[in-house]
Amino acid sequence: MKRLLLAFCLLTIYTISFAQNSGPEILSMKERASVINELLEDKVQNYLPAIMRREGIDMWVVISREYNEDPVIKTLLPAEWLAARRRTILVFFDKGGNEPIETLAVARYDVGSVFKSAWNKEEQPDQWARLSEIIEERKPKKIGINKSAYFGLADGIVATDFEEFQGALSKSNQNKIVSAEKVAIGWLETRTKAEMAIYPHIARISHDIIKEAFSDKVITPGVTTTEDVVWWMREKVRELKLVTWFHPTVDVQRADPESFEHLRTFSKRPDKNVILPGDLLHCDFGITYLRLNTDMQELAYVLKPEEKDVPQFLKDALKVGNRLQDIFTNNFKEGRTGNEVLKLSREQAISEGIKPSIYTHPIGYHGHAAGTTLGMWDSQGGVPVTGDYPLHLNTAYSIELNAATYIKEWDKEIRIMLEEEAYFDRSGVWYIDGRQEEIFIVNQ
Repeated sequence: MKRLLLAFCLLTIYTISFAQNSGPEILSMKERASVINELLEDKVQNYLPAIMRREGIDMWVVISREYNEDPVIKTLLPAEWLAARRRTILVFFDKGGNEPIETLAVARYDVGSVFKSAWNKEEQPDQWARLSEIIEERKPKKIGINKSAYFGLADGIVATDFEEFQGALSKSNQNKIVSAEKVAIGWLETRTKAEMAIYPHIARISHDIIKEAFSDKVITPGVTTTEDVVWWMREKVRELKLVTWFHPTVDVQRADPESFEHLRTFSKRPDKNVILPGDLLHCDFGITYLRLNTDMQELAYVLKPEEKDVPQFLKDALKVGNRLQDIFTNNFKEGRTGNEVLKLSREQAISEGIKPSIYTHPIGYHGHAAGTTLGMWDSQGGVPVTGDYPLHLNTAYSIELNAATYIKEWDKEIRIMLEEEAYFDRSGVWYIDGRQEEIFIVNQ
């Protein structure tokens, strides 16, 4: 309850500061560490046991060396640890029944408040031997390690550590080693109640940065370039004492003979463009805060001197993009794979006369996070293996897609490219901080 109250306090602080136009309330580094550590403790105690039991693994061993970290271990370390130390080994053991999960660190000191030290080097000089003793004492049925052929975030154990780990175990325990791929994915993809109380605050910060970037505070038509806006975003994020997890992009579609090649967003950075009246602007932008990420794409229109509003043909095009979002998110069902959702959504959209491209991904501890793949920009027929992973409840996604629309007034096809954070639970899919349903206006 303490953690949830803290989360709601954060939201209240932000709502008040936003209403007063004083900018987002960003926690100090000390306050952030406290929140991150409480979120971690809550998740390990109250969510991880169910994930391990769902996947039938009673012992999970996460091994990593300093500056060569397993992606998972970085989500398990306390906020004060910026990297693993020497060789960091964390052990989770499910005793079964109503017993809490046992969390140990095969290290000379505790790893934060969650992992208690289980190695006295003076008594047992060999770290691997001590890990073997811990396993022998607990007699697990399966020993899961982060090894995966297709999910990079679940493939964090390096060759040397794997070989030395195996070499330290008895033959019978070697035979118990299995991939913890689905435990690792489950840990990474599951969003807790406390995280979801905070996530709207993080998404709102991202939305506010985009709104300001796409305004006359930043853009002077005929002078400001798309790259100027990109670097303003970078500077704004640093001014707020935050970081981006990727370099933003800003691009333009306009009424000229040149066709807009949206694939350049994925293959190379768009050329620097001077922003002009009549331009439809698009950005791709995301931040990292409290170990959670955002990834958003939104649109703005630069008014011409004689205009007071966005042209109706662009408003209509956005409605088509919103309709594609609705078709797609209405097809989310627990247990349905990403490839199934993609196929159903594309078929329905095409039957309604929409030209869809869907490339949605999970989001959370990583921008392109663990979980099912729901299309890729160059794989609209489905994605083998990662697209066959089923949807689980209490997971978050960047609903990323575009709808191509022919604009008669411009005599060309444009793409309404949208991306918003959303959460999937028993009630369906809901946007964490809403979605764009009106194009932003940049005044002269």
